[in-house]
Amino acid sequence: MSDARTPRALVIGEALVDVTRRADGTVAEHPGGSPLNVAVTMARQGIGVTLATHLGDDHFGDLVRAHLSESGVTLHETGPASPTASATATIGADGAATYEFDLRWEPEQLPDPDGFDLVHVGSIGAWMPPGAEAVTDLVRRAHALGVPVGFDPNVRPALAPAPDELRRRVRELASLSRILKLSDEDAEALTDTDPVTVLSELAGDGPTLAALTRGGQSVTLRSGDTRIDVPVPRVGVADTIGAGDTWMGTLLAELLRRDWQSRTAFTSDELRELGEAAAAAAAINVSRPGADPPWRHELIAY
Repeated sequence: MSDARTPRALVIGEALVDVTRRADGTVAEHPGGSPLNVAVTMARQGIGVTLATHLGDDHFGDLVRAHLSESGVTLHETGPASPTASATATIGADGAATYEFDLRWEPEQLPDPDGFDLVHVGSIGAWMPPGAEAVTDLVRRAHALGVPVGFDPNVRPALAPAPDELRRRVRELASLSRILKLSDEDAEALTDTDPVTVLSELAGDGPTLAALTRGGQSVTLRSGDTRIDVPVPRVGVADTIGAGDTWMGTLLAELLRRDWQSRTAFTSDELRELGEAAAAAAAINVSRPGADPPWRHELIAY
């Protein structure tokens, strides 16, 4: 890829507003949703990003549109207006968030993946009916065209379909993906098998780079038979909203920046470089309230 051309990524999935209720009784509203957070992370790090999502003509929709514009994300709206989705996040004393959702996902107009350097899908938009099938169809098209796909299931058990259906959708998307991120919570929602085993099983179906995150613990990255663990920096935690999304968005941005998104194998040193960059970005994000990924200059300074 020429240095003169900005890499282009297409991200597909839900955008919403996180209504955050903290232990001290304060309430705040922040644009969020895993695909939106991934898109914003990549755009803030210099990638040309289009987010295909649904927004309503309402207060929450205005918040999201302004956030995307300020971060440099191009918005592709997927259908007629209806209320913008929301997620109420209750923050515990340890900074961890639990969620309640109010959303629908039924995209009618998704972009063509041809011409993009990478497609990323994940979270509710990837597995919640009825829109999940349209997303899977787009991923199939991207795979057939040779466009690398990133996938983060980001499972929310309260919204997920029946376990067998969820596992079927996750397995298919993983098999069509080049880059996979799985959290230990995702693995637990999919099966009672050890998370590293779950990662290996899913990575065996397609991805050439797979990662397992464990909250504040080390992250496992693997490519083929190569596997390493990358420690997570210790920082003061405001909350954990958007940490995994920032991690994934930074990984994808680094791959695109290096023109590595189509690689079929990675060395341990390369995996470590990618993991350390992603971990640094996630550390910056958790040090401030809401999903607020770092800009490129902040990550370089860190």
